[in-house]
Amino acid sequence: MDIHLTEEALIAAARDGDTSSFGELVRRHQAVAFRVAVVITRSPVEAHDVAQEAFVKAWLAIDRFDQTLPFRPWLLRIVANEARNRNRSSGRRIHRENLAGVRDTALVYGQSSAETAVMRNAESARVVAAVDALPEQFRQVVYLRYFLELDEAETAEALSIPRGTVKSRTSRARALLAEQLEVNDG
Repeated sequence: MDIHLTEEALIAAARDGDTSSFGELVRRHQAVAFRVAVVITRSPVEAHDVAQEAFVKAWLAIDRFDQTLPFRPWLLRIVANEARNRNRSSGRRIHRENLAGVRDTALVYGQSSAETAVMRNAESARVVAAVDALPEQFRQVVYLRYFLELDEAETAEALSIPRGTVKSRTSRARALLAEQLEVNDG
């Protein structure tokens, strides 16, 4: 299998039963799938299982994928649904410190000096703590839009909500964050 095939060609081949083509699709999207799962499950361990299960479900449903639509949002919707299902079925609270996987990839700074690096890390930790304190519906939108850099359409698809809801939740989350960070500054 040629890894330089377009995504459309890989999808077509996967629909015809080519497991190596689907494997290449998995390789191309596994990192973002894992990060979406971490955002929702709040646990890197759970996220790994969720991503794997989502890829299995995507493989089983590949023949129902509408090839006129982008693959990534379709896949991320499967991941998000699987993560929400896992959260509902487990019924347990996930610890906030398990977001390390997202934080490590999303909060990378160049370090010009040790002092600057310490200050940036402290500010990052403060922002992440404020995001963590948001209600879940706002927190998920913030992580997907800003930390994982999904666009509005991809975020809407991944969370199974209308695009307008992504816009309103983003706006409300930003206002809540501004209030929270201002209170902490005062």
